[in-house]
Amino acid sequence: MIDIILGVVGAAVIVVLGLYAGKLLFLLKRQNERQKAARDKRTKSMVQSIQTIAFAMQQQQCDYSEGAIRVCRLLESLPIENIPDYSKEYPAIHKLFHQVNVYPTHEARNALSKQERRAQDKEREQFESEAESGIQEELVRLRVFDPNKAA
Repeated sequence: MIDIILGVVGAAVIVVLGLYAGKLLFLLKRQNERQKAARDKRTKSMVQSIQTIAFAMQQQQCDYSEGAIRVCRLLESLPIENIPDYSKEYPAIHKLFHQVNVYPTHEARNALSKQERRAQDKEREQFESEAESGIQEELVRLRVFDPNKAA
């Protein structure tokens, strides 16, 4: 008799634990789906930003330096797995980025003397001029950038 009662109680415990585990798996699946949807939405937004910046750079509505900084920061922070080495895919933009991202911005730039700002601007313009043809070629590809089709 006790064997039967223990068997029934054991089976009930197993069924309850199985149902609980199933519920937890369902909740985990739903959470993963929500996270993927949020990641996909963020990726889409970032890709649109990259394409918009590339267009603005092509139309000379955005300095190459500013555009390179923005594009490179977006590329390196894309929420995708196995991020390719975009510095090899877009070498001119990355070279310019590394040349100009050390310059002070905002308040730090305003704290510089006019002479220092002019010297930096002149140097930055020289970098932009040297990289212009390579950047223009890369902007064509960035206008249709798709991280799912990257090399």
